[in-house]
Amino acid sequence: MPATPVDRLIAYCKEIGCPFLEQEPLSRHTSFRIGGPARLFLQPHRTEQLAGLAEMVRESGLPWVVMGNGSNVLAADEGFPGVVIQMGPRFSAIELEGEGRLRCQAGASLAAVSRFSAENGLSGMEFACGIPGAVGGAVYMNAGAYGGEIAQRLLSVVQVAVPREGRPFLERIPADELDFSYRHSRYQSRELGDERVEIIAEAVFQLEPGDRENSLAKMEELLQSRREKQPLEYPSAGSTFKRPEGSYASLLIDQCGLKGLRVGGAQVSEKHAGFIVNLGGASCKDVEELIAVVQQRVREETGYLLLPEVRLLKNGWNLGL
Repeated sequence: MPATPVDRLIAYCKEIGCPFLEQEPLSRHTSFRIGGPARLFLQPHRTEQLAGLAEMVRESGLPWVVMGNGSNVLAADEGFPGVVIQMGPRFSAIELEGEGRLRCQAGASLAAVSRFSAENGLSGMEFACGIPGAVGGAVYMNAGAYGGEIAQRLLSVVQVAVPREGRPFLERIPADELDFSYRHSRYQSRELGDERVEIIAEAVFQLEPGDRENSLAKMEELLQSRREKQPLEYPSAGSTFKRPEGSYASLLIDQCGLKGLRVGGAQVSEKHAGFIVNLGGASCKDVEELIAVVQQRVREETGYLLLPEVRLLKNGWNLGL
């Protein structure tokens, strides 16, 4: 019998055919291109693997987190001392279910979902074509753009329920039980110390018949708008802050004269003040310090408190940085 929790997890991953990496730099898996190594980086590719994998990870006693494609993640410079379960490119199947329904694994990118929908004559996901995230993260935060949001199209999710004691299991949850609001779902109130943790595995979207060419043209228009307005030439985590009630984060930051402000390799984008970008070699600490400076200046000069949209991966998840 392998002696350590890490050894046992590795043996189990080999047994079920789950790819894994040891001491894997998180900078390779986040859009910020920032982050030190994770002790174990697991990459499941089948939904039926997840309940058993979650049980083994929980029983190991190691700290653990679940992440998607890392588009909204700022990972610590020192890395993560436990297990990262990535619902990413290996967990990204998309398939038609009939009657306008689309089933997607949590790691499927929103760009891929939008294009798959359009190519199959379905409409309703065009708004998501330029959101730099995957399905799981999009459900988690009710992602949206250009007047659309995930909650409007989500029919149900398949999730892994991980109780503190007892065996994890798969279950289907209707979308109307997920407490959606602006950039919020009930998943954000679930923490690893709770009696039960829930991992998004799949999502089913309800779409409507559409015209392929019209959908593709609309998507190209939205993508062109993003290219013109957003600093896509630099690594970032997308919009750094949530939209405050009554205003816009980028407007407030711009009004305070903070465009171009730098800490180390991190900069408030000169193209779009709502983005903090990695100019090259930025550290997690650089980004954290820059976020704090922006928050302080905006609070002092406008009275608005900007809340981060990006999630910090350190010893666990920290939504408030």
